[in-house]
Amino acid sequence: MTFASRQAIRLSDGRELIYFDEAPASGRASFPDTRHLPPPPHTSQLRYDPLVDEWVAVAAHRQTRTFLPPSDACPLCPSTPSFASEIPAPSYDVVVFENQFPSFSDRVAPDEITSLTELVPVRPGIGRAEVVCFTSDHNSSFGALTPARVRTVIDVLADRTTEMSRLTGVAQVFPFENRGVEIGVTLHHPHGQIYAYPTVPARTRSMLTAAARYRTRTGHDLYTDVLTAERKAGVRVIGENEHWTAYVPAAARWPFEVQLAPHRKVLDIPALSDAERDAFGPLYLDVLGRFDRLFGKPMPYISAWHQAVVGEGRELGYLHLQLFSIRRAADKLKYLAGSESAMGFFVNDIVPEKAAEMLREA
Repeated sequence: MTFASRQAIRLSDGRELIYFDEAPASGRASFPDTRHLPPPPHTSQLRYDPLVDEWVAVAAHRQTRTFLPPSDACPLCPSTPSFASEIPAPSYDVVVFENQFPSFSDRVAPDEITSLTELVPVRPGIGRAEVVCFTSDHNSSFGALTPARVRTVIDVLADRTTEMSRLTGVAQVFPFENRGVEIGVTLHHPHGQIYAYPTVPARTRSMLTAAARYRTRTGHDLYTDVLTAERKAGVRVIGENEHWTAYVPAAARWPFEVQLAPHRKVLDIPALSDAERDAFGPLYLDVLGRFDRLFGKPMPYISAWHQAVVGEGRELGYLHLQLFSIRRAADKLKYLAGSESAMGFFVNDIVPEKAAEMLREA
């Protein structure tokens, strides 16, 4: 681990906050939360959709979450004498805390309903939702971090994946970052989130089904063979080093989509070796830089870690990062309209090989 200390405190409403410091004896945990906050909300509802065999979370309390506040009232900046934020200390390296407006949590309402109709059962959205602040610099970005800080973030995600995977009822841990108002961010400060899902999400279920079917038919690991084929073809590869390859998927759904995968099959972030963790940052920062240079302005994106599930099917997982943008041209966005939103059938506006060429040249 690259962080020198890990100190947890409780905020005034009982939520957990953890400082991950790159130098020892920071003293940050000695600063109390001076706010008087109401108790955190109860967890969301999970409602089952029998038509597609999927669960949907309903979290009405998130309607009141903070929306694009001015920089002097940013809840992710360190606290100052004139403003008490979510982080009580006057500075930090990397910090993680329970979301004040969680999509999933372990706080269950006592009058939780169990069904709406005989076909639509309802259960509490047990799990956890955390916020990860990558830097105390409000005006920075993940792409502006040093490789050393990226390594710290990876170690923090490994810590949280391990801890959250142990929670009762958690099916998968999902770290991600949303960047840009075009994506729908509600806070400008550089940060990500981690969801501990109470059920396996639809995309993961599809990936598990495909991987299991492929293993039955060939005896091989599906993602291993896909990565090997992409590296051999080379036409969609954006960059690589000893331990990682970044490539545009041959069947990319998004105008600009890149997957970063370790060459060794790894189930989740905690299983990465020190060398693999060190090698990730330089390649990822290079790809993020290419995204921003593509149109000469900050690229909105979603960065999503796909990890193995906690339970059945875990051995089928293959850790990889999916990075994609909805920007398809300097002045155009890719909207998920009729086909994508209603039917889940993507129509990509840019040929993946062309996207890879553009990113290599950026």
